[in-house]
Amino acid sequence: MDVYGFILTPWFWLALTVVFTIIELACAFNLVTIWFAIASFLMIFISGLTELLDTPIRFRLHIGIFLVIAIVLLVFTRPIAIKKLKVGKIKTNVDDLIGRDALVVKNISKFGKGEIKIRGQIWTAISDTDEDIAENTECVITRIEGVKAVVRKK
Repeated sequence: MDVYGFILTPWFWLALTVVFTIIELACAFNLVTIWFAIASFLMIFISGLTELLDTPIRFRLHIGIFLVIAIVLLVFTRPIAIKKLKVGKIKTNVDDLIGRDALVVKNISKFGKGEIKIRGQIWTAISDTDEDIAENTECVITRIEGVKAVVRKK
């Protein structure tokens, strides 16, 4: 059996499925090669449908179908899968602070820093708007920038 003949067999596509799956698992599930694994898995069944064609034509057809399936899956389903599986986003305790109420313990000036207290911790804070926030005022954390909380009056 020549190289073309081997690539045209379902066993080749099964081996490719296993290889792509191992690569995906080794790369901490980045959702890149999994689409090629799915495409090669589908090629196991498609390869059986083209047995009557001439070998060079079958070879080109198999490679073409494989690439089309893999690219379509990669382009159209990867973004959806990343969003659903939340791949690449590491949520930290800081993310939980956004939207929470805090108490200003040191005045926050329009262009300067102040301090807030949230959950018993003191944070350096800056104003989200161009207004001063006085001491003992309740505020809401809108975002975190580095080690500073960005707040606005409640």
